[in-house]
Amino acid sequence: MKKLLILLIAYTFSSSYGQEEMSEGPFSQLIIRGVTLINGNGSPPRGPIDIVVEKNKIVDIKVVGYPGVAIDESKRPKLKPGGKELDCSGMYLLPGFVDMHGHIGGVAQGADHDYVFKLWMAHGITTIREPSGRSIDWTLDLKRKSERNEIIAPRIFAYTGFGQTTKDFNPLNDIPISTTEQARKWVRANAERGADGIKFFGAPPEIMAAALDENKKLGLRSACHHAQVDVARWNVLNSARAGLTSMEHWYGLPEALFVDRTVQDYPLDYNYQNEQNRFEEAGKLWKQAAKPHSKHWNKVMDELIDLDFTIDPTFNIYEASRDLHRARRAEWHEEYALPTVWAFFQPSKISHGSYWHDWGTEQEVAWRDNYRLWMTFINEYKNRGGRVTTGSDSGFIFQLYGFAYIREMELLREAGFHPMEVIRSATLNGAEALGVADKIGSVEIGKMADFAIVEENPLKNLKVLYGTGAIRLTEDNEVVRVGGVKYTIKDGVIFDSKALLRDVKAMVAEEKQKLNYTIKQPGMK
Repeated sequence: MKKLLILLIAYTFSSSYGQEEMSEGPFSQLIIRGVTLINGNGSPPRGPIDIVVEKNKIVDIKVVGYPGVAIDESKRPKLKPGGKELDCSGMYLLPGFVDMHGHIGGVAQGADHDYVFKLWMAHGITTIREPSGRSIDWTLDLKRKSERNEIIAPRIFAYTGFGQTTKDFNPLNDIPISTTEQARKWVRANAERGADGIKFFGAPPEIMAAALDENKKLGLRSACHHAQVDVARWNVLNSARAGLTSMEHWYGLPEALFVDRTVQDYPLDYNYQNEQNRFEEAGKLWKQAAKPHSKHWNKVMDELIDLDFTIDPTFNIYEASRDLHRARRAEWHEEYALPTVWAFFQPSKISHGSYWHDWGTEQEVAWRDNYRLWMTFINEYKNRGGRVTTGSDSGFIFQLYGFAYIREMELLREAGFHPMEVIRSATLNGAEALGVADKIGSVEIGKMADFAIVEENPLKNLKVLYGTGAIRLTEDNEVVRVGGVKYTIKDGVIFDSKALLRDVKAMVAEEKQKLNYTIKQPGMK
């Protein structure tokens, strides 16, 4: 009962810091001095470099010396009157990260957008794609405020859930989509409303074909979570051929790889509404697909690549399935998980993704096998030229905003990506998938000033990107924390990433005090 009461509380957060104490700019000129640049285009690190920004545009990228050699100050870009100089000597600068699966909180989780945005920005995430949310109007309002820098928020690309309506956006007058013309009408209305794309969960084949065709004609992009309720008739290959530009997770991909069946091997007492059933059986699905590097496996992969299809795997969101203990004991939960978010993660028959009804060793071993096959496909897809992006889907299954995105990077590394390929997946690949690679995704003259700056080398250890940093033992045998993003720069505005984290930490402490709430592990009294 206590859990239900907590989940029903609506929060309005007040920041401990004003926006001006956590950010400054944009400036007529900003010069970032002395960084080592890790770009998103696959080029190796180089530095020291000075980067010159005017308002929100990169106007110069100048190599100013050599490692271990004093910099000749006379050869550095000159600061103009009224400009700002940011000394980042010895630090590492990367393009701002793109989270391709970023839900802006949730009513059930009790997560307000301010809480979510600050966690994202504190981890260097300057752009997110929201694959459906509370409503298109709500998301577009936040998008406009972010564009005007009225709120602390990443750049937002809004993808409406197919068929979603609101009080003010109801093109079919509450009639569910059941015909191809209704599908086309909704797609046209969604584009006119200002959405950047559509998030599909599946539909009858004729409806999917019509909606994707209309969306493609309008020049909008699309994503799909191929839910099991429709995937037997319409898998990833069908979607890609019809014009879908990207897929989420992995549902629909094993089904496209079937060679001796048309549906997965469901137990005869399976019930999709029982999420233990759903996720336990999903953990056995890749073993039912064609073997890696077999003829059909290669054929499906090659066709998807030929179609310029993007895969956004979101490895992290299912990681609790293969190691529940690790996911629920992640150190950031204690100080950064709101009581409502923590309550939402607990075993439940109604909270989506809280399928820990009876989860044990057998389920985890099956999921580890699942991951090996899944990662093999994704790594080879990348090797053959396919586009793989980085998305987190945070707010579910013990995955917390911001922190989960860095974990996704680690899992791409586990899948076989070189650390520089991980960074490209998190930056330029995301920008390409969104159709804005001419504006963001790499550090190039003429592009927007979106950066993540960290004091440690993330290529050597991606853990230095976590807000909680990485653990290191010094020469004096002292255990210290190093790293954490120092500055996140979006649209030429400098954000103090650690101040953003302190503000979130204060929000969480305030809510815990208000509710006299202590985080406890499931089943503990």
